Amino acid sequence: PNRSKPGFYTSFSPSWYLYSCFMVKKSEVECLIRLFHSLVERDDVRLHNNVLDRNTFRATLHNLFGMTDDMLMKRVFFAFDKNDNCMNVKEWIKGLSVFLRGTFEEKLKFCFKVYYLNSDGYISREEIFDMLKNSLHQQSSEKETDGGIEELVEKMLKKMDYDNDGKISFAVFEKAVKEETLLLEVFGQCLPEAKVQCQQPKLVEKTF
Repeated sequence: PNRSKPGFYTSFSPSWYLYSCFMVKKSEVECLIRLFHSLVERDDVRLHNNVLDRNTFRATLHNLFGMTDDMLMKRVFFAFDKNDNCMNVKEWIKGLSVFLRGTFEEKLKFCFKVYYLNSDGYISREEIFDMLKNSLHQQSSEKETDGGIEELVEKMLKKMDYDNDGKISFAVFEKAVKEETLLLEVFGQCLPEAKVQCQQPKLVEKTF
């Protein structure tokens, strides 16, 4: 290509590439790239190769999006990351494009990915129990008994487990959520609230 041609470097910039791949505006991509590099520079660990670790990402979810559930924030990190425990800028933009501007179908897949904790493609009875217990303990000062949580698990499975196999596949989850959209985050918050999604990343740009 002709590098002397006006606009060459702009056209082939990282922001242009990411903008062309994901469902966010070019100005928003540029904002999120700036935020990413700002977070990397602030990272006390001083990781090499411009990547974010889980602790920095968790702090960002908490500070920008008000998320408080440690278990689900860990799972959100792994839904963004490609199995190397460090998040690069492409994973960051790709994840946030769904997180903030994703379609209903994209968010459906994202939430399901967050919820199957052992990465086997199913949400098991045990995983539902752990998520509900963790979520209830986060929301209330009163400790819910295991028996009470087990009753909630049974209610959830009765409502969502159409094939009665004691676990929830993506097809089952999709069917249940499409019939009742409030079930999208039934096992705990893993997306920003709707009003936050509308404000971001303008709020990000203002903050950073």
